[in-house]
Amino acid sequence: METATDPSGSKRRHWRKTRGAKRDRDRVTRDVILTAEVPEGSRFKGYETLLVRDLALSAEVLRYRRERWVTPAGESIVAPVPTGTVGGYGANLRRFCLVLHAQGQVTTERLTAILNGIGVEISKRQVVRLLTANLETFVEEDQQVLRAGLRSAPFITVDDTSARHARRDGVTTQIGGERFTAFRTGRSKSRQAFLALLRAGHADYVINDEALRYMRERQLAGPVIETLRAHPVRSFLNEAAWQAHLSALGMDTLSATPPAVTIATEGALWGAIRHHGLLNHTVIVSDDAGQFRLGTHALCWVHAERLVHQLIPATRAQAQAIETARQLIWWFYRDLKAWKTDPCRRRATALRARFDRIFTRRTGFVMLDRLLARLHQRKAELLRVLERPEIPLHTNASENDIRACVTKRKISGGTMSAAGRDARDVMLGLMKTCRKLGVSFFVYLGDRLGLNPSSPTIPPLAHLVSAPA
Repeated sequence: METATDPSGSKRRHWRKTRGAKRDRDRVTRDVILTAEVPEGSRFKGYETLLVRDLALSAEVLRYRRERWVTPAGESIVAPVPTGTVGGYGANLRRFCLVLHAQGQVTTERLTAILNGIGVEISKRQVVRLLTANLETFVEEDQQVLRAGLRSAPFITVDDTSARHARRDGVTTQIGGERFTAFRTGRSKSRQAFLALLRAGHADYVINDEALRYMRERQLAGPVIETLRAHPVRSFLNEAAWQAHLSALGMDTLSATPPAVTIATEGALWGAIRHHGLLNHTVIVSDDAGQFRLGTHALCWVHAERLVHQLIPATRAQAQAIETARQLIWWFYRDLKAWKTDPCRRRATALRARFDRIFTRRTGFVMLDRLLARLHQRKAELLRVLERPEIPLHTNASENDIRACVTKRKISGGTMSAAGRDARDVMLGLMKTCRKLGVSFFVYLGDRLGLNPSSPTIPPLAHLVSAPA
Protein backbone atom coordinates (compact mmCIF):
# COMPACT_ATOMS: atom_id res chain seq x y z
CA MET A 1 0.00 0.00 0.00
CA GLU A 2 2.84 2.41 0.81
CA THR A 3 4.47 2.01 -2.61
CA ALA A 4 1.26 1.79 -4.63
CA THR A 5 -0.07 5.08 -3.22
CA ASP A 6 3.07 7.01 -4.15
CA PRO A 7 2.06 9.92 -6.43
CA SER A 8 4.92 9.15 -8.82
CA GLY A 9 3.88 5.52 -9.29
CA SER A 10 5.05 2.22 -7.89
CA LYS A 11 7.58 1.56 -10.68
CA ARG A 12 9.64 4.68 -10.13
CA ARG A 13 13.36 4.05 -10.32
CA HIS A 14 16.18 6.26 -9.20
CA TRP A 15 19.13 6.30 -11.58
CA ARG A 16 22.29 7.96 -10.36
CA LYS A 17 25.02 8.62 -12.87
CA THR A 18 28.34 7.42 -11.52
CA ARG A 19 31.80 8.50 -12.59
CA GLY A 20 33.42 5.08 -12.27
CA ALA A 21 37.13 4.98 -11.56
CA LYS A 22 37.68 8.74 -12.07
CA ARG A 23 37.22 9.25 -8.36
CA ASP A 24 40.19 6.96 -7.66
CA ARG A 25 42.81 9.06 -9.45
CA ASP A 26 43.77 10.87 -6.26
CA ARG A 27 43.81 7.73 -4.09
CA VAL A 28 46.14 5.42 -5.99
CA THR A 29 48.04 3.32 -3.42
CA ARG A 30 50.46 1.50 -5.73
CA ASP A 31 51.75 1.94 -9.29
CA VAL A 32 52.37 -1.23 -11.29
CA ILE A 33 54.04 -1.19 -14.71
CA LEU A 34 52.86 -3.93 -17.04
CA THR A 35 55.24 -4.87 -19.83
CA ALA A 36 54.24 -6.15 -23.24
CA GLU A 37 56.00 -8.54 -25.58
CA VAL A 38 56.63 -6.63 -28.82
CA PRO A 39 58.54 -7.43 -31.99
CA GLU A 40 61.98 -5.93 -32.55
CA GLY A 41 61.95 -2.41 -33.97
CA SER A 42 58.74 -1.31 -32.20
CA ARG A 43 58.55 2.27 -30.86
CA PHE A 44 57.59 3.06 -27.23
CA LYS A 45 54.55 5.38 -27.09
CA GLY A 46 54.13 5.85 -23.32
CA TYR A 47 51.56 4.22 -21.06
CA GLU A 48 47.84 3.56 -21.16
CA THR A 49 46.42 4.00 -17.62
CA LEU A 50 43.86 1.67 -16.13
CA LEU A 51 42.59 2.15 -12.58
CA VAL A 52 41.68 -1.13 -10.88
CA ARG A 53 40.06 -1.56 -7.47
CA ASP A 54 41.36 -4.59 -5.61
CA LEU A 55 41.51 -6.03 -2.10
CA ALA A 56 44.52 -7.67 -0.44
CA LEU A 57 43.89 -10.26 2.28
CA SER A 58 46.83 -11.98 3.90
CA ALA A 59 47.61 -13.64 7.19
CA GLU A 60 50.25 -12.06 9.41
CA VAL A 61 51.95 -13.15 12.61
CA LEU A 62 53.26 -10.15 14.56
CA ARG A 63 55.88 -10.41 17.28
CA TYR A 64 55.42 -7.71 19.90
CA ARG A 65 58.48 -7.06 22.04
CA ARG A 66 57.00 -5.51 25.16
CA GLU A 67 59.33 -3.42 27.27
CA ARG A 68 59.66 -4.47 30.89
CA TRP A 69 60.66 -2.04 33.61
CA VAL A 70 61.10 -2.19 37.36
CA THR A 71 60.42 0.99 39.29
CA PRO A 72 62.59 2.13 42.23
CA ALA A 73 59.82 0.84 44.46
CA GLY A 74 60.18 -2.64 42.99
CA GLU A 75 56.97 -2.55 40.91
CA SER A 76 57.08 -4.29 37.54
CA ILE A 77 55.72 -2.41 34.48
CA VAL A 78 55.18 -4.07 31.09
CA ALA A 79 54.21 -2.17 27.93
CA PRO A 80 50.49 -2.71 27.14
CA VAL A 81 49.35 -4.61 24.05
CA PRO A 82 47.56 -2.65 21.29
CA THR A 83 43.87 -1.89 21.72
CA GLY A 84 41.58 -4.56 20.34
CA THR A 85 43.93 -7.52 20.85
CA VAL A 86 42.08 -10.51 22.29
CA GLY A 87 43.76 -13.80 23.21
CA GLY A 88 46.69 -13.45 20.84
CA TYR A 89 44.60 -12.19 17.91
CA GLY A 90 44.86 -8.64 16.60
CA ALA A 91 42.32 -5.88 16.08
CA ASN A 92 42.31 -6.18 12.27
CA LEU A 93 41.33 -9.82 12.50
CA ARG A 94 38.69 -8.99 15.08
CA ARG A 95 37.20 -6.24 12.92
CA PHE A 96 37.08 -8.63 9.96
CA CYS A 97 35.17 -11.19 12.07
CA LEU A 98 32.72 -8.63 13.50
CA VAL A 99 31.90 -7.16 10.09
CA LEU A 100 31.36 -10.51 8.39
CA HIS A 101 29.31 -11.91 11.27
CA ALA A 102 27.11 -8.88 12.01
CA GLN A 103 26.82 -7.17 8.65
CA GLY A 104 27.52 -10.10 6.34
CA GLN A 105 25.43 -12.64 8.33
CA VAL A 106 28.27 -15.22 8.08
CA THR A 107 28.02 -18.05 10.59
CA THR A 108 30.91 -18.85 12.94
CA GLU A 109 31.58 -22.14 11.16
CA ARG A 110 31.86 -20.50 7.75
CA LEU A 111 33.87 -17.64 9.20
CA THR A 112 36.34 -20.13 10.66
CA ALA A 113 36.64 -21.85 7.28
CA ILE A 114 37.25 -18.52 5.52
CA LEU A 115 40.00 -17.56 7.96
CA ASN A 116 41.66 -20.94 7.73
CA GLY A 117 41.55 -20.67 3.94
CA ILE A 118 43.28 -17.28 4.07
CA GLY A 119 46.00 -18.79 6.25
CA VAL A 120 44.93 -17.82 9.77
CA GLU A 121 45.11 -20.82 12.09
CA ILE A 122 42.10 -20.33 14.36
CA SER A 123 39.41 -22.52 15.89
CA LYS A 124 35.68 -21.96 15.96
CA ARG A 125 35.82 -21.47 19.74
CA GLN A 126 38.36 -18.68 19.34
CA VAL A 127 36.21 -17.05 16.64
CA VAL A 128 33.29 -17.05 19.09
CA ARG A 129 35.54 -15.37 21.67
CA LEU A 130 36.47 -12.66 19.18
CA LEU A 131 32.76 -12.03 18.53
CA THR A 132 31.55 -12.02 22.13
CA ALA A 133 34.41 -11.15 24.50
CA ASN A 134 35.59 -7.71 25.60
CA LEU A 135 32.66 -5.83 24.08
CA GLU A 136 32.11 -3.53 27.06
CA THR A 137 32.88 -0.41 24.99
CA PHE A 138 30.32 -1.38 22.36
CA VAL A 139 27.71 -2.38 24.96
CA GLU A 140 28.03 1.00 26.66
CA GLU A 141 27.82 2.90 23.38
CA ASP A 142 24.73 0.91 22.34
CA GLN A 143 23.10 1.82 25.66
CA GLN A 144 23.95 5.49 25.18
CA VAL A 145 22.53 5.38 21.63
CA LEU A 146 19.22 4.05 22.95
CA ARG A 147 19.04 6.73 25.65
CA ALA A 148 19.88 9.50 23.18
CA GLY A 149 17.24 8.22 20.78
CA LEU A 150 14.51 8.00 23.41
CA ARG A 151 15.34 11.53 24.62
CA SER A 152 15.54 13.29 21.26
CA ALA A 153 13.54 11.35 18.66
CA PRO A 154 10.14 12.82 17.72
CA PHE A 155 8.91 9.28 17.15
CA ILE A 156 10.01 5.67 17.46
CA THR A 157 8.73 2.62 15.62
CA VAL A 158 8.73 -0.70 17.46
CA ASP A 159 8.36 -4.35 16.53
CA ASP A 160 9.31 -7.78 17.85
CA THR A 161 10.08 -11.26 16.58
CA SER A 162 10.58 -14.66 18.13
CA ALA A 163 14.05 -15.68 19.31
CA ARG A 164 15.70 -18.75 20.80
CA HIS A 165 18.09 -18.45 23.72
CA ALA A 166 19.48 -21.25 25.85
CA ARG A 167 17.07 -23.68 24.17
CA ARG A 168 14.06 -21.66 25.29
CA ASP A 169 11.65 -19.47 23.34
CA GLY A 170 12.04 -15.74 23.75
CA VAL A 171 11.47 -12.50 21.89
CA THR A 172 13.72 -9.86 20.32
CA THR A 173 12.31 -6.34 20.48
CA GLN A 174 13.34 -3.61 18.05
CA ILE A 175 13.24 0.06 19.06
CA GLY A 176 14.22 2.54 16.38
CA GLY A 177 13.89 6.02 14.97
CA GLU A 178 15.16 7.90 11.96
CA ARG A 179 18.70 7.97 13.36
CA PHE A 180 19.08 4.94 15.63
CA THR A 181 18.15 1.30 16.18
CA ALA A 182 18.45 -0.93 19.26
CA PHE A 183 17.64 -4.60 19.80
CA ARG A 184 16.95 -6.34 23.11
CA THR A 185 16.23 -10.04 23.63
CA GLY A 186 14.28 -11.37 26.61
CA ARG A 187 11.91 -14.08 27.73
CA SER A 188 8.63 -12.20 27.61
CA LYS A 189 6.83 -9.83 25.25
CA SER A 190 4.59 -8.44 27.98
CA ARG A 191 3.98 -4.74 28.51
CA GLN A 192 6.00 -4.89 31.71
CA ALA A 193 8.98 -6.31 29.81
CA PHE A 194 8.67 -3.62 27.13
CA LEU A 195 8.52 -0.86 29.75
CA ALA A 196 11.65 -2.27 31.36
CA LEU A 197 13.44 -2.00 28.00
CA LEU A 198 12.33 1.61 27.58
CA ARG A 199 14.23 2.52 30.75
CA ALA A 200 17.36 2.14 28.56
CA GLY A 201 19.54 0.46 31.16
CA HIS A 202 18.22 2.17 34.29
CA ALA A 203 17.06 -0.27 36.95
CA ASP A 204 15.01 1.96 39.27
CA TYR A 205 11.26 2.19 39.90
CA VAL A 206 9.72 5.62 40.55
CA ILE A 207 6.32 6.70 41.86
CA ASN A 208 5.65 10.20 40.51
CA ASP A 209 2.79 12.04 38.83
CA GLU A 210 3.34 10.18 35.55
CA ALA A 211 3.27 6.83 37.34
CA LEU A 212 0.06 7.70 39.20
CA ARG A 213 -1.57 8.93 35.97
CA TYR A 214 -0.69 5.65 34.28
CA MET A 215 -2.27 3.68 37.13
CA ARG A 216 -5.48 5.70 36.92
CA GLU A 217 -5.69 5.14 33.16
CA ARG A 218 -5.29 1.41 33.73
CA GLN A 219 -8.09 1.62 36.34
CA LEU A 220 -6.10 0.56 39.37
CA ALA A 221 -8.20 0.84 42.53
CA GLY A 222 -8.19 4.31 44.08
CA PRO A 223 -7.19 3.18 47.60
CA VAL A 224 -4.17 1.33 46.17
CA ILE A 225 -3.06 4.43 44.24
CA GLU A 226 -3.49 6.59 47.33
CA THR A 227 -1.42 4.16 49.42
CA LEU A 228 1.46 4.37 46.94
CA ARG A 229 1.16 8.15 46.66
CA ALA A 230 1.10 8.77 50.40
CA HIS A 231 4.10 6.61 51.23
CA PRO A 232 7.21 8.73 51.97
CA VAL A 233 9.51 6.47 49.91
CA ARG A 234 8.75 6.86 46.20
CA SER A 235 11.97 5.79 44.47
CA PHE A 236 13.45 2.28 44.52
CA LEU A 237 16.87 1.27 43.25
CA ASN A 238 16.00 -2.10 41.74
CA GLU A 239 13.35 -4.76 41.33
CA ALA A 240 14.12 -6.43 44.67
CA ALA A 241 13.55 -3.17 46.57
CA TRP A 242 10.32 -2.51 44.66
CA GLN A 243 8.92 -5.99 45.27
CA ALA A 244 9.79 -5.73 48.96
CA HIS A 245 7.90 -2.43 49.09
CA LEU A 246 4.80 -3.95 47.49
CA SER A 247 4.90 -6.87 49.92
CA ALA A 248 5.22 -4.51 52.88
CA LEU A 249 2.11 -2.66 51.68
CA GLY A 250 0.24 -5.97 51.30
CA MET A 251 -0.45 -5.50 47.60
CA ASP A 252 0.71 -8.98 46.67
CA THR A 253 -2.28 -10.39 48.55
CA LEU A 254 -4.93 -8.31 46.75
CA SER A 255 -7.33 -10.13 44.48
CA ALA A 256 -8.05 -8.26 41.25
CA THR A 257 -7.96 -8.69 37.48
CA PRO A 258 -5.48 -7.63 36.27
CA PRO A 259 -3.41 -8.01 39.47
CA ALA A 260 -2.73 -4.80 41.35
CA VAL A 261 0.96 -5.68 41.54
CA THR A 262 1.17 -5.82 37.72
CA ILE A 263 -0.47 -2.43 37.16
CA ALA A 264 1.52 -0.82 39.98
CA THR A 265 4.77 -2.21 38.58
CA GLU A 266 3.97 -0.98 35.09
CA GLY A 267 3.16 2.45 36.51
CA ALA A 268 6.44 2.58 38.47
CA LEU A 269 8.36 1.61 35.33
CA TRP A 270 6.60 4.34 33.34
CA GLY A 271 7.39 6.78 36.13
CA ALA A 272 11.09 5.82 35.91
CA ILE A 273 11.07 6.32 32.14
CA ARG A 274 9.71 9.83 32.45
CA HIS A 275 11.91 10.55 35.50
CA HIS A 276 15.00 10.02 33.31
CA GLY A 277 13.68 12.33 30.59
CA LEU A 278 12.81 9.60 28.11
CA LEU A 279 9.86 9.70 25.69
CA ASN A 280 8.84 13.21 26.78
CA HIS A 281 7.58 14.25 23.34
CA THR A 282 7.96 10.96 21.47
CA VAL A 283 5.19 9.17 19.59
CA ILE A 284 5.32 5.37 19.66
CA VAL A 285 4.25 3.93 16.29
CA SER A 286 3.38 0.23 16.37
CA ASP A 287 1.44 -2.55 14.66
CA ASP A 288 -1.19 -2.50 17.45
CA ALA A 289 0.41 -5.19 19.63
CA GLY A 290 -0.94 -4.60 23.13
CA GLN A 291 2.42 -4.20 24.88
CA PHE A 292 3.35 -1.25 22.64
CA ARG A 293 0.22 0.80 23.39
CA LEU A 294 1.88 3.35 25.67
CA GLY A 295 2.09 7.11 26.01
CA THR A 296 1.34 9.00 22.81
CA HIS A 297 0.61 6.12 20.48
CA ALA A 298 0.00 5.86 16.72
CA LEU A 299 -1.08 2.89 14.63
CA CYS A 300 0.49 1.54 11.45
CA TRP A 301 -1.88 1.99 8.49
CA VAL A 302 -0.32 -0.89 6.56
CA HIS A 303 -1.18 -3.34 9.35
CA ALA A 304 -4.68 -1.85 9.65
CA GLU A 305 -5.38 -2.29 5.93
CA ARG A 306 -3.95 -5.80 6.08
CA LEU A 307 -6.80 -6.81 8.41
CA VAL A 308 -9.28 -5.93 5.67
CA HIS A 309 -7.21 -7.69 3.03
CA GLN A 310 -7.11 -10.91 5.09
CA LEU A 311 -10.90 -11.25 5.27
CA ILE A 312 -12.12 -14.29 3.31
CA PRO A 313 -15.34 -13.62 1.37
CA ALA A 314 -17.95 -16.32 0.80
CA THR A 315 -19.87 -14.61 -1.99
CA ARG A 316 -19.17 -12.29 -4.88
CA ALA A 317 -20.96 -9.45 -3.07
CA GLN A 318 -18.70 -9.86 -0.04
CA ALA A 319 -15.60 -9.86 -2.26
CA GLN A 320 -16.81 -6.64 -3.91
CA ALA A 321 -17.45 -5.07 -0.48
CA ILE A 322 -13.89 -5.89 0.62
CA GLU A 323 -12.41 -4.50 -2.58
CA THR A 324 -14.42 -1.28 -2.25
CA ALA A 325 -13.36 -0.82 1.37
CA ARG A 326 -9.70 -1.38 0.48
CA GLN A 327 -9.90 1.10 -2.39
CA LEU A 328 -11.41 3.76 -0.13
CA ILE A 329 -8.66 3.14 2.47
CA TRP A 330 -5.94 3.38 -0.19
CA TRP A 331 -7.30 6.67 -1.51
CA PHE A 332 -7.52 8.04 2.01
CA TYR A 333 -3.97 6.86 2.79
CA ARG A 334 -2.68 8.55 -0.39
CA ASP A 335 -4.26 11.84 0.69
CA LEU A 336 -2.78 11.50 4.19
CA LYS A 337 0.66 11.19 2.61
CA ALA A 338 0.00 14.30 0.54
CA TRP A 339 -1.20 16.18 3.63
CA LYS A 340 2.06 15.35 5.47
CA THR A 341 4.04 17.25 2.85
CA ASP A 342 1.84 20.35 3.21
CA PRO A 343 -0.09 20.34 6.54
CA CYS A 344 -3.26 22.40 6.66
CA ARG A 345 -5.73 22.67 9.54
CA ARG A 346 -8.78 23.00 7.28
CA ARG A 347 -7.85 19.93 5.26
CA ALA A 348 -7.14 18.02 8.49
CA THR A 349 -10.74 18.65 9.59
CA ALA A 350 -11.98 17.38 6.24
CA LEU A 351 -9.81 14.25 6.53
CA ARG A 352 -11.25 13.48 9.96
CA ALA A 353 -14.80 13.75 8.61
CA ARG A 354 -13.87 11.56 5.65
CA PHE A 355 -12.37 8.96 8.01
CA ASP A 356 -15.72 8.77 9.81
CA ARG A 357 -17.57 8.20 6.55
CA ILE A 358 -15.25 5.40 5.47
CA PHE A 359 -15.19 3.47 8.75
CA THR A 360 -18.86 3.85 9.69
CA ARG A 361 -20.13 2.43 6.38
CA ARG A 362 -22.41 -0.59 6.47
CA THR A 363 -21.63 -3.01 3.69
CA GLY A 364 -23.86 -5.95 4.61
CA PHE A 365 -20.81 -8.17 5.17
CA VAL A 366 -20.92 -8.67 8.95
CA MET A 367 -17.23 -9.45 9.47
CA LEU A 368 -16.18 -6.42 7.41
CA ASP A 369 -18.62 -4.12 9.21
CA ARG A 370 -17.31 -5.26 12.59
CA LEU A 371 -13.71 -4.73 11.50
CA LEU A 372 -14.44 -1.23 10.17
CA ALA A 373 -16.20 -0.37 13.43
CA ARG A 374 -13.22 -1.64 15.43
CA LEU A 375 -10.82 0.45 13.37
CA HIS A 376 -13.09 3.47 13.79
CA GLN A 377 -12.67 3.14 17.56
CA ARG A 378 -8.91 3.61 17.01
CA LYS A 379 -9.45 6.87 15.13
CA ALA A 380 -7.20 8.94 17.39
CA GLU A 381 -4.25 6.60 16.90
CA LEU A 382 -4.75 6.17 13.17
CA LEU A 383 -5.01 9.94 12.67
CA ARG A 384 -2.19 10.87 15.05
CA VAL A 385 -0.32 12.16 12.01
CA LEU A 386 -2.79 15.07 11.77
CA GLU A 387 -1.40 16.28 15.13
CA ARG A 388 2.21 15.28 14.46
CA PRO A 389 2.97 15.48 10.71
CA GLU A 390 6.56 14.34 11.28
CA ILE A 391 5.63 10.79 12.28
CA PRO A 392 5.41 7.96 9.70
CA LEU A 393 2.16 6.31 8.69
CA HIS A 394 3.62 2.82 8.96
CA THR A 395 6.23 0.69 10.71
CA ASN A 396 8.10 -0.35 7.58
CA ALA A 397 11.37 0.92 9.10
CA SER A 398 10.98 -1.50 12.00
CA GLU A 399 10.14 -4.34 9.65
CA ASN A 400 13.32 -3.57 7.72
CA ASP A 401 15.47 -3.33 10.86
CA ILE A 402 14.23 -6.52 12.45
CA ARG A 403 14.71 -8.49 9.24
CA ALA A 404 18.40 -8.76 10.19
CA CYS A 405 17.42 -10.61 13.38
CA VAL A 406 15.06 -12.89 11.47
CA THR A 407 17.77 -13.71 8.91
CA LYS A 408 20.32 -14.47 11.63
CA ARG A 409 17.78 -16.68 13.43
CA LYS A 410 17.07 -18.65 10.27
CA ILE A 411 20.76 -19.08 9.46
CA SER A 412 22.29 -19.58 12.91
CA GLY A 413 19.35 -20.59 15.11
CA GLY A 414 19.51 -19.24 18.65
CA THR A 415 22.16 -18.27 21.17
CA MET A 416 23.31 -20.21 24.21
CA SER A 417 25.26 -17.79 26.40
CA ALA A 418 24.25 -14.36 27.70
CA ALA A 419 27.44 -12.96 26.14
CA GLY A 420 26.45 -14.31 22.73
CA ARG A 421 22.92 -12.95 23.01
CA ASP A 422 24.10 -9.49 24.04
CA ALA A 423 26.82 -9.43 21.37
CA ARG A 424 24.29 -10.22 18.66
CA ASP A 425 21.86 -7.52 19.82
CA VAL A 426 24.54 -4.87 20.35
CA MET A 427 26.42 -5.37 17.08
CA LEU A 428 23.25 -5.55 14.98
CA GLY A 429 21.94 -2.40 16.67
CA LEU A 430 25.18 -0.48 16.15
CA MET A 431 25.39 -1.68 12.54
CA LYS A 432 21.86 -0.42 11.80
CA THR A 433 22.55 2.86 13.64
CA CYS A 434 25.72 3.45 11.61
CA ARG A 435 23.78 2.89 8.41
CA LYS A 436 21.11 5.42 9.39
CA LEU A 437 23.77 7.97 10.34
CA GLY A 438 25.68 7.47 7.09
CA VAL A 439 28.72 6.06 8.91
CA SER A 440 30.67 3.08 7.55
CA PHE A 441 30.33 0.22 10.03
CA PHE A 442 33.76 -1.05 8.97
CA VAL A 443 35.37 2.34 9.64
CA TYR A 444 33.45 2.68 12.91
CA LEU A 445 34.77 -0.66 14.19
CA GLY A 446 38.30 0.28 13.17
CA ASP A 447 38.01 3.56 15.04
CA ARG A 448 36.75 1.91 18.23
CA LEU A 449 39.39 -0.83 18.03
CA GLY A 450 42.20 1.71 17.63
CA LEU A 451 43.02 0.93 13.99
CA ASN A 452 42.64 4.45 12.58
CA PRO A 453 45.06 6.64 14.57
CA SER A 454 45.68 9.00 11.63
CA SER A 455 42.12 9.31 10.29
CA PRO A 456 39.41 11.54 11.80
CA THR A 457 37.84 10.01 14.90
CA ILE A 458 34.17 9.10 14.63
CA PRO A 459 32.37 10.92 17.47
CA PRO A 460 30.19 8.93 19.89
CA LEU A 461 27.16 7.69 18.00
CA ALA A 462 24.89 9.00 20.77
CA HIS A 463 26.05 12.54 19.95
CA LEU A 464 25.22 12.02 16.29
CA VAL A 465 21.81 10.60 17.17
CA SER A 466 20.84 13.55 19.37
CA ALA A 467 22.43 16.25 17.18
CA PRO A 468 20.01 18.63 15.44
CA ALA A 469 19.08 17.47 11.95
